[in-house]
Amino acid sequence: MRILLVEDDPDLGPAIARALRQENCAVDLAANGIDAGHLGDTEHYDAAVLDLGLPGKDGFTVLREWREAGRTLPVLVLTARDGWSDKVAGFKAGADDYLTKPFRVEELTMRLRALVRRAAGHAATRITSGPLAFDAQTGQFELDGLPLRLTALEWRVLSALTLAKGVVIERLDLLERVYEGDADTDSNSLEVIIGRLRKKIGAELIETVRGRGYRLYESAPS
Repeated sequence: MRILLVEDDPDLGPAIARALRQENCAVDLAANGIDAGHLGDTEHYDAAVLDLGLPGKDGFTVLREWREAGRTLPVLVLTARDGWSDKVAGFKAGADDYLTKPFRVEELTMRLRALVRRAAGHAATRITSGPLAFDAQTGQFELDGLPLRLTALEWRVLSALTLAKGVVIERLDLLERVYEGDADTDSNSLEVIIGRLRKKIGAELIETVRGRGYRLYESAPS
């Protein structure tokens, strides 16, 4: 998952970003509403975590502008405001979920995974493709019923392909889901990751669609 984290607290923002990266997420951190609005308009994210009390432009305004512009990324509002009126205002502005501070990072991560899973059209938390199974709530992969060990980049690629199972993900789109905005990526890095994944789960499960990108088969091809 690639996450846009919008938090102006100089200690809390980097701490949340580190915790999400430990859960294999790629995270871009914005500390004000101006930068948040620009990133949400120009970059591809699987979800956003948005604080409300921001300098430059408040979170309500950022969220309303995203929705008015047709931005459909799932947004979890993260704020110290726990009043019912604030929650109602957040949902009216277009929030998909709401979490008040203080909070546990484990809950934040699970809520984000649920938002991304539902946005991808999956009602069930367990997604399978032949011998491969993905628990979208815990983030765990299994192959033939056994835990599958993946690096962070491998996890990001495989989870994106799994959530879009049966659909071609364009190469650039997949790169944007894997790497953070300031990452210096080699032109062949995605192919290297795909090659490693094929060795781990079986070459037949991931299809290369020439000139476009990659697709995970809905079931193991016969």
